[in-house]
Amino acid sequence: MITQILSYIKNTAAAIPMPATILGAILFILLIIQTLRLHSGQSKVRKDAIKRSRSVIGGQLAEQVAPFLPGFPCNPGDARFIGKPVDFIAFPGMTEDNRVHEVLLIEVKTGKSALSGREKEVKKAVAEGRVRYVEYRVE
Repeated sequence: MITQILSYIKNTAAAIPMPATILGAILFILLIIQTLRLHSGQSKVRKDAIKRSRSVIGGQLAEQVAPFLPGFPCNPGDARFIGKPVDFIAFPGMTEDNRVHEVLLIEVKTGKSALSGREKEVKKAVAEGRVRYVEYRVE
């Protein structure tokens, strides 16, 4: 935008006599306007980054305290945090009667967050029964 205005001023300067102080004032005002626009854009980007960072930190906190919140699907003692690709693996019944009633893969979400592509793939594999137990022995 400034380059277009400067080009216009340069092309018309010969036709319209303009004192240097007026031209300098116009250029100074245009420079201030452009600087304010750039600063405004950076401010929006910075605010968005801070908002996203807070969301991530809030989500991480929720992951850590989730087993102790109402509605968690099992006893906190039965859950083990693994983080990726799901947040917890749990073995309901393990702490109460030393019997594993089922195996749960638990993903904790906050707000409007959705499952990632990887998390969706894990959910689909479980739903389709593509789950195995493997005993690996090191010789």
